[in-house]
Formats: sequence, C-alpha cells, structure tokens
Amino acid sequence: MTKADIVDEIAERTGLTKKDVAETVDEFLAAVSRSLQQGHHIEIRGFGTFKVKDRKPRLARNPRTGESVPVPARRVPLFKVSKELKDMVAQG
Repeated sequence: MTKADIVDEIAERTGLTKKDVAETVDEFLAAVSRSLQQGHHIEIRGFGTFKVKDRKPRLARNPRTGESVPVPARRVPLFKVSKELKDMVAQG
C-alpha cells in the first residue's frame, strides 16, 4: 500500500477531499520526522512507538577482501509495534 492508497482510502471513508487528506498525511509524517530528528520518541497507543536509537561505533569486515572497516556511531529510527496491533494482525 502506498501513501496515495492511504489518502484514497481515508478520503473515501471520511468524505474529505483527497487534497485535504494528502496535506494532513504529509504534515503527520513531517511531524514524526521532525520529532525523531530531535531525538524524541512518539507513542501512538494501540499502534506502536517510533524512537531513535544510538548505535555505537564498531569494526565491520569487508566480505570481499576480509579487511576490517570502521563503522562510525550513528542514530537510527526504530518502530516498535504495539501488542494490540500485533494481536489484530495475527488474527487476520
């Protein structure tokens, strides 16, 4: 499912225009991105939690040459699914 599919479905169910729904979806995604960029976590009850994790620097191995390669520290976004959503998906 794409963002356009989500916009279409929400517009159908609510009677709002696709333009209004698309703007709302875009603003929601932008707000989530800004919050994660600032290091905040976002909890949407019944859906899941978005958060940022700090990864430590480490040494990796180049599989082609076997040479050790340093990997710098970085921040990565994570999404953890809520128990309610897991159960709903499992039931089909």
